[in-house]
Amino acid sequence: MQNNQQFPKIYLYRRIVQAKLFIDMHYADVIDLDHIADEAFFSKFHFIRLFKATYRKTPHQYLISVRIENARLLLKKGLSVTDVCYAVGFDSISSFSALFKKLTVLTPSVYQQLELARKKEMMLMPLKFIPNCFLEPKL
Repeated sequence: MQNNQQFPKIYLYRRIVQAKLFIDMHYADVIDLDHIADEAFFSKFHFIRLFKATYRKTPHQYLISVRIENARLLLKKGLSVTDVCYAVGFDSISSFSALFKKLTVLTPSVYQQLELARKKEMMLMPLKFIPNCFLEPKL
């Protein structure tokens, strides 16, 4: 009998979701695969397989994507690239910048400049950012 058949699938999925929620809550901390797998009570390699089958990303890829998404939010608020880098859990500005560019196509500083310019334009011309379907008169 295989390991997966010993437990109901819902129990396995709950443990995987628990690990995902752990990543979501602790993305800025120093966490590694061992911490995450321990949170789900799986061996490292079995956990990677189950997590990837569920979320189509390895736990590490998911952690990076959560960190980058939170970095985007902080950059939009105007925090410095260095502060954002450390605030979301990276310990190297060069690796943060490289991963940010890989996932968003823009460097963190260019992304921030574009977002701050967009925010300023929204303040000056808010109607430009309202979809036409809301602006056209109803018949």
